[in-house]
Amino acid sequence: MAGAPLTTTFKPPLPPLHLTPFRRFRTPIAAACLSPTTKPTMPDPHPSLEVSGGARDRFLPAFKTLHLPYSPFPIIGWNRHIETMFAAFYRSVPDVRYRRECLRTQDDGTVALDWVGGDHRRLSADVPILILLPGLTGGSQDSYVRHMLVRARSRGWRTVVFNSRGCGNSPVTTPQFYSGSFIGDMREVVAHISAKYPKASLYAVGWSLGGNILVNYLGKESNTCPLSGAVSLCNPFNLVIADVNLRKGFNNIYNRSLKRALCRIFSKHALLFEDIEGEYNIPMAMNAQTVREYDEAITRVSFGFKSVDDYYLNSCSSDLIKHVRVPLLCVQAANDPIAPISGTPFPDIKENPNCMLIVTPKGGHLGWVAGDDAPYGAPWTDSLVMDFLEHLEKDASKPLESSSNIEDTQQSLEILQQI
Repeated sequence: MAGAPLTTTFKPPLPPLHLTPFRRFRTPIAAACLSPTTKPTMPDPHPSLEVSGGARDRFLPAFKTLHLPYSPFPIIGWNRHIETMFAAFYRSVPDVRYRRECLRTQDDGTVALDWVGGDHRRLSADVPILILLPGLTGGSQDSYVRHMLVRARSRGWRTVVFNSRGCGNSPVTTPQFYSGSFIGDMREVVAHISAKYPKASLYAVGWSLGGNILVNYLGKESNTCPLSGAVSLCNPFNLVIADVNLRKGFNNIYNRSLKRALCRIFSKHALLFEDIEGEYNIPMAMNAQTVREYDEAITRVSFGFKSVDDYYLNSCSSDLIKHVRVPLLCVQAANDPIAPISGTPFPDIKENPNCMLIVTPKGGHLGWVAGDDAPYGAPWTDSLVMDFLEHLEKDASKPLESSSNIEDTQQSLEILQQI
């Protein structure tokens, strides 16, 4: 795990310049810093937070509250299991009226995009758009999704929830759901939204397995990714480690809860799998006792993996984060019972000049019951996420640098490296 934040008295050697490629709506952020004398002063992050990543110093100015201690809500926030379950069952659920759009994919599958009702008339076509990716079996009904949606909308952003196949009561039209490594639907959703609002910058936030899918997408698309920035929260990163962890002790409670949700979705659409060729095990899927059993019966077969272990091994976003080329903020809780901190790819995040990682000492899984809105309100992370995204969008609104200015910047940094 990374050490304590650098103090202002230590001056590390300047890293090599990595210029983010030009994108349609965003100025390359790496071209913004010309010399240490122009760098804005800021307080160091509070010692209760572990802040690292190759883009740490680049993105620190975005955050207004990182200098404050992370203070979990008494009793609830002191135990990771209590916090996880409290957030799941007792966190308030904002009232949101959705307007659903069903998107038919190239393989005749269907995903449901839930927009906020009335925003297509109220907002201009060029306001930034935030795509929300819920966790495993999650959807637009979940409290953490709605709180983030309400926060972004209050800042004037257009928001849309991407409900994966079968999630959020979305229709299932083919014998295929989704997986931790399948990015085909994400690719089509982004292309569809981009075509619908060609003047808007696109951003995305993913939680848990949705975060894993998002980072896999960012890494696989790499230099061609049309997003202007992204945030990953409670990402398991390494599905092999997460699988082993989910079958230990008290975590079996979460395992059974998630498998029940998977089985409910599957049972609604089981007829699609009747008489289908392949290694599908319908009885096992209907009576699965763990997430692993369900993935062995359905998921790994749908996506062509030899076994469930092969599926987990080849679906880890930890393997692809080094290829991410857009600004990415990752937020993890050190005591997360479902996305263990041991799966977090600290070295690759530290070496990637586009990534920043914040680790909180507490938080559980999708909990973060702390801050002014605790215990029933929005997660502590919501304000952090919007600080980051608004910082990126503000940078995107600046006039484009000329190529000569960028060359001058690179030459200036090369000279400073030699000092």
